[in-house]
Amino acid sequence: MPDDPQSAERPDALARYARQSRFAPLGEAGQRRLLSSTVFLCGCGALGTVLANTLVRAGVGRLRIVDRDFVETTNLQRQVLFDEDDVAAQLPKSVAAAAKLRRVNSTVDIEAIVADVDSGNVEGFAAGADVMLDGTDNFETRFLLNDVAVKHGIPWVYGGCLGAEGQTMTILPGETPCLRCLIPEPPPPGVTPTCDTAGILAPIINVIASIEALEAIKILAGQRDATSRTLQVFDLWENRCRQLDISKLRGEEDCPCCGKHEYDWLAGERASQSTVLCGRNSVQIAPPPGWGLSLEELARKLSGVGSVMRNPFLLRLQVAPYQVTVFADGRAIISGTDDPAAAKTIYARYVGS
Repeated sequence: MPDDPQSAERPDALARYARQSRFAPLGEAGQRRLLSSTVFLCGCGALGTVLANTLVRAGVGRLRIVDRDFVETTNLQRQVLFDEDDVAAQLPKSVAAAAKLRRVNSTVDIEAIVADVDSGNVEGFAAGADVMLDGTDNFETRFLLNDVAVKHGIPWVYGGCLGAEGQTMTILPGETPCLRCLIPEPPPPGVTPTCDTAGILAPIINVIASIEALEAIKILAGQRDATSRTLQVFDLWENRCRQLDISKLRGEEDCPCCGKHEYDWLAGERASQSTVLCGRNSVQIAPPPGWGLSLEELARKLSGVGSVMRNPFLLRLQVAPYQVTVFADGRAIISGTDDPAAAKTIYARYVGS
């Protein structure tokens, strides 16, 4: 194992966490376990920034942040690690978050990855993780995390918010129901509200992410018995809080994932090539097979098409009425439409088929 910058063997390693470790159920032993733990955070938007901020301040040893998106002005209402300078620099969220977090706690090993989590890479991102956390905004990725968790026995915490409502659930493979015990199939497109239609208030984000973070701390500190075994549901506008008993949902045979061990999301059998991004009037397009064009080459290709901006992480083309943001792996976010077919046409026209 590489040198750990905040090894619990260092005499000063625990000093900055004194107020936290004095909480008896955590204690010094639990804090030492935190210092040697690894967390995979999937998504660094609203939930993800609160999760990352909380866990880095709590003293996790390593935090691997994977996010596919870049910072925009509309993020600042609820995504606590970003500011207007990040918007102006057009930085990917994982990169901007990591820069802030390293100034908060330089002893934590923070790995920032700009990527879309999919069936081909998710197991690599989860490798070595003691817990996985849901900072994403779509069920396709959550079902991927659920498959990985059950297959490899990695605990994970699900969380989701909309409007002033939110819910969270802790999944301990082999002990509790998994996500597909609760939600066997993702809701069809257009059936459920989105943050684009229903909006989102920042306080519910902070509540759900804080619960997720504390559930992770319990797991990492070796206090699994203290984790919640319920689905926790909050409506802050209506002042309601519910804890739903989900223990009877765990079916050894009925659940396709933890019962039958059919990891169809992880196998790539359920993946889509385009994703409508919540509240963005934007669509993400996956790269074609064999993508090999560099951002520098693409910038030269598009120089006469419209306004082009490039930094080490992405290229942005402004061509009215669209904004095309291309990442180094060939992924693109097409802004100005929520129609996947139209987005694919724009991608083919300016990036490649």
